[in-house]
Parts: sequence; structure tokens; C-alpha cells
Amino acid sequence: MERVACMLKRAAGRPGGKLSHVMTDEAELQGAYDLLEGGRVTAASLCASFADASFERGSNEPFLYTVIDGSSIQLTDLTGGKGLGSIGNLEHGARGMKVVTALGVDSRGVTVGLLGQVWWARTKARKHSANKRAVNAARPLSDKETRHWIDAIEQSQRVANAHGQRLWFQLDREGDNKDVLLALAATGHDFTVRCAWDRVTEVSGEDEQRIRQRLAMAATVGSYEVEVSGAPSRKPRTAQMVVRTGRMTLVMARRGERDSEKKRLTVNVVWAREESTTPPGEKPLDWLLLTSRPVETLRDAKAVVVGYTRRWRIEDFHRTWKSSSCRVEEMQLRSFEAITVWATILATVAARIERLRLIARVAPDEPASVDLADHEIRALILLRRERQRSRHERVPDTMPTIATATLWIAELGGYTGKSSGGPPGAMTIRRGLEVLGPAARMLAIVEAERQ
Repeated sequence: MERVACMLKRAAGRPGGKLSHVMTDEAELQGAYDLLEGGRVTAASLCASFADASFERGSNEPFLYTVIDGSSIQLTDLTGGKGLGSIGNLEHGARGMKVVTALGVDSRGVTVGLLGQVWWARTKARKHSANKRAVNAARPLSDKETRHWIDAIEQSQRVANAHGQRLWFQLDREGDNKDVLLALAATGHDFTVRCAWDRVTEVSGEDEQRIRQRLAMAATVGSYEVEVSGAPSRKPRTAQMVVRTGRMTLVMARRGERDSEKKRLTVNVVWAREESTTPPGEKPLDWLLLTSRPVETLRDAKAVVVGYTRRWRIEDFHRTWKSSSCRVEEMQLRSFEAITVWATILATVAARIERLRLIARVAPDEPASVDLADHEIRALILLRRERQRSRHERVPDTMPTIATATLWIAELGGYTGKSSGGPPGAMTIRRGLEVLGPAARMLAIVEAERQ
């Protein structure tokens, strides 16, 4: 694992998809190629180690939000020998790999790190057909991509149990699947899933009713306001969200199943819907959430909604991993195994960049040591002094805050303050780390020589 640790340090200091960009020393570059292409380490074993570190980082939390979502990385394969599969629309012919990631997020909304990751190549993708839904329903779980989502759930559950940590799974509409819901319930941890279907519910002595039908007849438990930012198809506004809740038993079945074969799952439901503030021509905000958490008050319901909003952290992670910072799709490795190992290393680097970005905003007074190594902090102070020589700013030797350290890193990467359009983002942090990484490494070498 010494070689892996070296690669991780280099990637953290100089993120990028191409090994030749990250590993500037010729011997280290060859060693990295040998490790990746030699099959001496697997993505699963790496991810398990990273998950252990994530749980240690979040050990003081009452629980970790565990956001699960799928994505894909598109790669070049001119010879067809990399073991890739189709991604996206089959007609476009794109090649790459599919992945489901479980990302840990703390109660403040700060990314903690990877908790699980499952890779596969879609080598048997089927073209759309008129009866696709019926065909899929008849297939066993072992033949569906749903199993990879369940694998990611179970991966993070196993490590959480080993660390004695509680999880609160957060899934978007793709998680509204019978097998996924039952798997979530079986973990014994909490979950929230956004509804993709207005499911059938069991009503004693009456015909079956849909979720929305039942909630529409329920009294509201209260309301709250949320600020909606503007977008090309959305006007900025203060939205009034009205909340209804209920406890229901979902009736989940495949077509043609007898009543005795139908699966049932009792959950709490939170329906937060915008009323009276929707601009003409726009759809109201509408979240229908299934959860295992108790929902007895408006405060309970809002906690479920806030938990679901943490799901957006994985969207930021995917962007940092794939395009803005780590550029994982630029890699040029030659095998499925090598690709997944290097992509997993870059995934934990992307999670670190997101953690730096977020913790500087929500906990600005924490010491820089909360996420930066000693050599990084000392190198950052020296680089800051060099940059500020002509401005007569005194930079002390004392520990900077994480907000100050992140600002200095971003400024090394070209951040210009308010004119940059907001607080430091992933791109300027990544560029700053490219300057800081070699400086911290050189400082460590010099200090080792002096000893």
C-alpha cells in the first residue's frame, strides 16, 4: 500500500486524469503504471480503506448521511480491448463504465468521503422496446443493474456496522424501486427516497389508494419558506412550501403477481409542495419523500426535507471528479481493473476538494489542520509570505483557520475574491493544490535532509 499512498499524495497535490500529469517523477510514474496494470490492488479493497478513513473522520457525528447515486465515465477505447461497455443512449455508441457511489456527508452538509463504490461495464445493454417495462419486471434481480445499487448500500452498511456508526441513506427517484426499498429497510439504518411513482397503498376495508390521494385528504402539519434561485426556466422567489405527512403501507408487486406474493413496506411519507407562490407557466416545487424516520411534527418533517437536500452533494462530487478538477475521463489506462483503481483514487481526491470547499463555508473557524497536513500548512504559510512581500502583510507562523487556508489555496489557483462570483470553488482550489502540492513535498524533503 506504500505505492498507493504515494499515488494518493501526488493526486491530492496535482489532480488529473492522466498519470503523466499527476506523477512527474519518471520512476514514480513507472511504478504507478506497474501497480495499476499489474493487478496487485483492486478498486474494492481501496474503497474499503477509504471508507474506514471516512468513518473515522465522521466518528463524532450522530449519523452520516449516505448519498447513493449512479453515474458513468466515458473513455476512449480505439482497440476495444479495455473491457468497456456502452453508456448513455445506445444509438450514440459511447463507451465507458458505470458506477454507483455511496458518499458520506456529515450533519452540517460537509462531504466526509467515500463509503462505498461499485463498478461495472454494461456489455449486455438492450435496445428499448415497446414492452420494456414488462420484460424488465420479469427478469430476476441478479440480471438487473439494480443489484449494483443494492451492493453499494450493503457495502456502506457493513463498514458502518464495523465502526458502530448510524447511516441515513438519501436516494433520488432512481431509488424508488421495490428491491432497493426492501434492501434499505433490511439494513436497519434510516433512509429517505424521493418518489418516482405515486404508489399504491394498503387501506383497511377500502379499495387501494395512491399516496397523493391519501395525503391530499390529510390536514397540513405546517409550512415553511425556501429561497429559490433564478434559472433560465425558473424565476427567483421565496417559495411557500406546505407540508403534509402520513404513515402508509406500500403495496409493491410485479404484474400478474397474486396478492399473497406482493411485498409490503410500511413507511412514513412527507409531502412538501409549493402553494400560492408559483409563477405562471412554471411547475410548483413538489417533493414526495418516503422515509423510515419518525415524522410526528413539522420539525420532524423539515429534518427529512433537509436530509434529502444533502443528496445534492453527490452532484457536486460528480462534477469535481469528472470535469472541473480531477478530469477522470481523460485517463488512458488499458484495462478495466487499472481504470477502476485509478478512478477510485481520483474519487477520494474529488471528495477531499469538496470537503475543503464546504468546511471553509460552514465551519470557517476550524483550524487548518482539520484537513491539511503539517507540511501543507507550513508550505502554504511560506507561499503566502512570498506572495504578500510587496503588500507588507505580515503572515504569522500560527495555525490559520480552515477558511483562511482554503482562501490562500484558491488564490494560488487564481481566485480573485468577489470578482470570481462567490466563495472559492472546486476549480480554483484544485489549481491552488497544484501549486501547494510540489511546495509541500519539497519542504518535507528539505526537513528530512536536515534531520
